[in-house]
Amino acid sequence: MPGNSIVKGMVARLAATRFVREALAEKADLKAMRAKPTPRVWIGLGLMGFSYIIGWLAVGLLARISYRLREPLIVVVDGPATYGLSHLVFPAGFYLAGVHYAQILLRWATRRLVERLTGAVAPECAPQCLPPPGFSVGGLLG
Repeated sequence: MPGNSIVKGMVARLAATRFVREALAEKADLKAMRAKPTPRVWIGLGLMGFSYIIGWLAVGLLARISYRLREPLIVVVDGPATYGLSHLVFPAGFYLAGVHYAQILLRWATRRLVERLTGAVAPECAPQCLPPPGFSVGGLLG
């Protein structure tokens, strides 16, 4: 089958990258996510939550004030500005909270993907990858 050789070539090129080689060599896993969150992570999570508050609650509040005062420019000008601010606060929170965890998860997922594509499933992960007995593909019994 001609497509099979293309897939094998893509997998070989993927496996040749430094990121994949390091993830495979270090047997990247998710154990680092069990550590207690640092204050930096808590601040980042707080910023991410705050971005939702200023993104939706504040815009809704501005709309209500605009309606009560019969001044549509309040929501027309301040609404997008507040919503835009929330779009700046969320990435700042993700940078503080999520970069470390995202890298751990990406390294683990990369290792698992390449192992599955090359046919070399890690023995320590094999039992967790199997569905429980009686579990069908659709998620329901029968």
